[in-house]
Amino acid sequence: MKKHGFWIWVLVLLMVFSLSAIAFAQGKGHGPDREVADLVLHNATIYTMDENNPVANSIAIKDGKIIAVGHRNVTARVTGPGTEIINLKKATVLPGLIDAHVHFSSIGTRLLQVDAYWLPKDVIIQNIADAVEETAPGEWIQGRGFNQEIWDPPVWPTKEDLDVVSPDNPVYIGRYCGHAAWVNSKALEVAGIDKDTEDPPDGSFLRDQDGNPTGILLASGAMNMVRQHIPPWTEEQILEGMILANEDCLSVGLTGVHDAGAGKSTIDLIKKLYEEGELQLRIYQMVRGPVGDVDYYLDKGPQIGLYDNHYTIRSIKMSLDGALGARTAAMLEPYSDWPDPDWLGVLRIDLDIYNDVIQRTLEAGFQSRCHNIGDRANRLTLDAFENALDVVDIEDPRLVIEHAQILHPDDIPRFVELDVIASMQPLHATEDMIMAEDRVGPERILTSYAWRTLLDKGVTIAGGSDSPVSPHNPFYGIHAAVTRQNRDNKPEGGWYPEQVVTREEALRMFTLDAAYAAFEEDIKGSLEPGKLADLAVINQDIMDPGKVAAEDIWKTEVLKTMIGGEFVYEKE
Repeated sequence: MKKHGFWIWVLVLLMVFSLSAIAFAQGKGHGPDREVADLVLHNATIYTMDENNPVANSIAIKDGKIIAVGHRNVTARVTGPGTEIINLKKATVLPGLIDAHVHFSSIGTRLLQVDAYWLPKDVIIQNIADAVEETAPGEWIQGRGFNQEIWDPPVWPTKEDLDVVSPDNPVYIGRYCGHAAWVNSKALEVAGIDKDTEDPPDGSFLRDQDGNPTGILLASGAMNMVRQHIPPWTEEQILEGMILANEDCLSVGLTGVHDAGAGKSTIDLIKKLYEEGELQLRIYQMVRGPVGDVDYYLDKGPQIGLYDNHYTIRSIKMSLDGALGARTAAMLEPYSDWPDPDWLGVLRIDLDIYNDVIQRTLEAGFQSRCHNIGDRANRLTLDAFENALDVVDIEDPRLVIEHAQILHPDDIPRFVELDVIASMQPLHATEDMIMAEDRVGPERILTSYAWRTLLDKGVTIAGGSDSPVSPHNPFYGIHAAVTRQNRDNKPEGGWYPEQVVTREEALRMFTLDAAYAAFEEDIKGSLEPGKLADLAVINQDIMDPGKVAAEDIWKTEVLKTMIGGEFVYEKE
């Protein structure tokens, strides 16, 4: 009996030692110096994106960071008398969602404009008529979001459509893609554009059979000829819009965004809002190139982790081509549905300048992120990346192609060879499907919006929306990635369903891989000890097909959004 008793005591001591060692290794010792959580969330299904601990039901937070994740007995070890404990009542918790491509200030200013987003033409015109009633004659009326492809018939609108309701106010309505605009006769008059006006090098005017501009401006060159006459947003308006954008992003579970291009004036306003405590959202900033303020920031060097890891500036963004819907994406072969057999879209930047900026970006320790829609633009950027890497000795450049939408089959392996990240927007596929195959034909469409193909090759995909081009609700994007359907769950079975991804892959796009695209995977993107306590509490378990059908993922509601251990949004 004594011998057995001895060994029992040995086993007990070993077990105590082992548990203590585990607790100590996880920062959960039992001594006087042990960490004590400020907050514990429990009774939830927590998807961590940590492959070593994928699902938990409790999480402990201290000083804005996670200190324990697991079952309640794990977080109990760091619970003390002052710990706040919140029962989430079986809700689902995800890592804070990250949108890897938005235009942050534009989200705000769109909220200040006439609503035109994917609305019927007659509704847009009525919204403009309503705005005219509240606007002094001669003042500009702006909006954004029209898409003629959803109309019946799907044809471009004209200036006369707007003239009926706004003869005296110039009107400028941006297409949802941001690469075309619809204006009225007054706007053309103010800009001095008529039959004799030549197309600019980087854009064109749609014209009627007599050569008169119809009111549709294609690409930035033509758009800017009108936009330069529109009074710029005031500083107060921009600040107001960004505060609204911050609140809107938090309400859909976003804890971070990558802002796809801003100049110094906008960046300074973002910093002002952080300094005044008006922004909670974390922003990874791309500086708009190739000109403007690029040299200022390259000389200054990367600014990382400002305002307690809320703001980082270490990327230069350039847009080499336009958009598919407006037929301004740069293609290797002509568009399949355009009467001009020589039309290949638009290159917006001189290639010598483009290559030079990419090289200087890497030399200055910045990341290069480039907008490419068409297969020609994607190829030219891959060439530019390859040339730059031959010259610049850099260990971890994390080069990014934004959109990577239409790809030539020969170029897909180059993403792996050059270790290029594809920053893609799942909603673009389910919005563009109404015209994409018409634009590029039955062969090129097979390597377009090709998420599955890229993932299977080993390419990292960062998920985003391109908001305000598309809605920044990440659950819309996850739904599109998983189903290849719109929010009416059409077409049945999905559009080119061989390109769907799994729920886990879709969530990773908007969490860990979006963080990776910003060099932030060590502090964001998953719920692990040591990382920032950024998370979203949602009303349904989108990761369990037995509980939520794929077709219902987009209906997800956010109950709470947390950034740095503080709830910054709670559903009323």
